[in-house]
Amino acid sequence: MLKIKRVHDLGLQFTDNPHRMVGQDGAFSIPLNGKTLWFFGDTLIGTRVPGESLWYPGGQWIGPGDMTGKATYERMLNNTGLLLPRQTGKGGLKNFRYICDEQGQLRPLIPLLGHEDPDWIRLWCLHGIRIGKKIYLYFIKVQMLVDGPLPANFEVIGSGLVVGSPDDWQFLRVFHRGSDILWPVGQPHFATAILRDTREDWLYAYGVKKDETGRQNCYLARVRPTDIEQLGAYEYLIGRKPAWGDSVAEAIPLFEGMPNEMSVSFNPWLDAYLAVHSYETDGRIVGRTAPEPWGPWSEAQLIWTVQVSNGRPIPYQRLIYAAKEHPSLADESGQIIYITYIEFEEYYPHLLEVHLG
Repeated sequence: MLKIKRVHDLGLQFTDNPHRMVGQDGAFSIPLNGKTLWFFGDTLIGTRVPGESLWYPGGQWIGPGDMTGKATYERMLNNTGLLLPRQTGKGGLKNFRYICDEQGQLRPLIPLLGHEDPDWIRLWCLHGIRIGKKIYLYFIKVQMLVDGPLPANFEVIGSGLVVGSPDDWQFLRVFHRGSDILWPVGQPHFATAILRDTREDWLYAYGVKKDETGRQNCYLARVRPTDIEQLGAYEYLIGRKPAWGDSVAEAIPLFEGMPNEMSVSFNPWLDAYLAVHSYETDGRIVGRTAPEPWGPWSEAQLIWTVQVSNGRPIPYQRLIYAAKEHPSLADESGQIIYITYIEFEEYYPHLLEVHLG
């Protein structure tokens, strides 16, 4: 049983930055040597108008396209990254440094290719891992839509993988049979979380897919670290024993209810694996525990319910999403953990300090 002793709200993070960055979501963290790479999704540069929605400047919907040059926004980047010195989360996240171009401006870690129209194609962050001298980042590619529920509507094209170096932070996409989409629409989007188990040296990759009822389910793949770039080397959990197979179509769900983002780590305090995710998008943040990476996973247990401090009316359902734990920030052998989430109107990572019982 996951027991919560107390939770401290440490507020919005990365707001005090030298790049006029006024909003970003995602916020996956990837441990490196002595520091942590943080990987973000859509990032806005410019100014905010106090009391005004980022998505409804002047009371008008800004639309699904690239926001560069619109309203008070100078640039919009699909994804960005920063480096954080190794630290606990106590007191908030400090002394971070964004990864920039030669002119000192924020830049995407995974840029769009020439044929990818920035008005319609987005490359959003998933999780990643360092293996030897290489860094691997998973991503999800989406196409924006004009019609559909506000404030943003899109369809998933699929997920893929890039590989790069911390020497220059340049990343190249991994292709399979001529496509950068390794897991297309209809398959789980690996890897929203990736976990290295050193006991037998497997990488466990967690992916999310929507079922026919609209409910999001989590699935599991595994691959040897040396084979991470080889799609044919991935195996998928197809039975509870566990049983593994090479057909993603036979994969079975682990649990349900998360949006596209989550975290999985081994927590020494619990002596168990801990998964953290938003439960749907209504503000609930939950945790699940398991004795092994494949489970059996407990039912979702409430960690925190987000209380929205900005109460201005908006013309759509309020979105609270992207909850995940950052194991590199943990303290007291995992008794104190740190979780970020995104509230779409605030549109900065929000940090919680959670004391486990």
